[in-house]
Amino acid sequence: MELLGGCYEQVLFGFAIQPGENWSALPDFTHHAHTASLSAVAVNDRYVVTGSKDETIQIYDMKKKVEHGALMQHDGTVTCLEFYGSSHLLSGAEDGLICIWNTKRWECLKSIKAHKGHVTSFSIHPSGKLALSVGTDKTLRTWNLVEGRSAFIKNIKQNAHLVKWSPSGEVYVVVIANKVDIYNLETASISGTIVAEKRISSVKFLTDSILAIAGDEDFVRLFDCESQKCLCEFKAHEKRVKEIYTFEMEGLHILVTASSDGYLKMWSLDLEKINNSPSLLCEVNTKARLTCLAVWHKRDSEAKKIPNEATTSSQAHEEEQPLIKKKKIGWAECDKSSEGDVQETLKKGKSAGVQQKKKKIMQKLK
Repeated sequence: MELLGGCYEQVLFGFAIQPGENWSALPDFTHHAHTASLSAVAVNDRYVVTGSKDETIQIYDMKKKVEHGALMQHDGTVTCLEFYGSSHLLSGAEDGLICIWNTKRWECLKSIKAHKGHVTSFSIHPSGKLALSVGTDKTLRTWNLVEGRSAFIKNIKQNAHLVKWSPSGEVYVVVIANKVDIYNLETASISGTIVAEKRISSVKFLTDSILAIAGDEDFVRLFDCESQKCLCEFKAHEKRVKEIYTFEMEGLHILVTASSDGYLKMWSLDLEKINNSPSLLCEVNTKARLTCLAVWHKRDSEAKKIPNEATTSSQAHEEEQPLIKKKKIGWAECDKSSEGDVQETLKKGKSAGVQQKKKKIMQKLK
């Protein structure tokens, strides 16, 4: 199991988690992943992908511990990334595009002009057939992923920055500043609203009815979606919580938090005693300004696939060499890394595509 954290300092941190009676997080690697701050990270059973303000998506093969390549379809900060099973990745950016990628050969199967402004967030329905997105054009959009087209557009009169499906896909939430609107799928109408004291930075469903919320304060709160009542709150960090992440392992419900104070923390939740504060399993200080997090661990993939025509055609080439070639990098242990190592890794990792983008920008300025 690997605890991953991205930061403003352009570095991706990896910590090997050792579960047990006393959990521990051991430094595993640091990698200067991008030429600008990291904005998003996503994982599936094999890969880790990171998005950045440098407009690229970096791919890492966690099983082989190699840098797998870069995706450069976007012309703006990559704002959101989400895998669907082991077969597809969706990416959204400030250029207004949502791209659907096949992870066998890392082809861009579909590039959708999703919003007139920035894409701020999207969420894939558990079925893989639908997705929701929000952007700076003050709309909530539903996408038919089978055909790669818009299915429904709802004007929400404000810029939403987060959207998330529940595990069953019967409920979804839309976050605008410090407010969470809870929608019912059947009626597509708001069934309730949760209001926080400060701007919300991250929301995650623990169950269909329990929602974890974090924001520009040091507390994490758990809410009942039906009654909109706060079930539990606990002080997680010394500064604002930037992101939260949840997963289940061997019957345990784990909540992970990342904060501007530099700490990554893992908490154990007892859903049967949800009013009790969670217990801290382990913590690690990255000494960086964290922006995003994820947890990668080996698990049996259900091989979920988004059904579309482009997928069928790409499967015929499944045995061919991938479009993005693997590239080994120096995954240095944290306590052995230095500024020189980071700069050398950065030089080796720079792609020609990034340089081409810079040339295009310079030409436009001239």
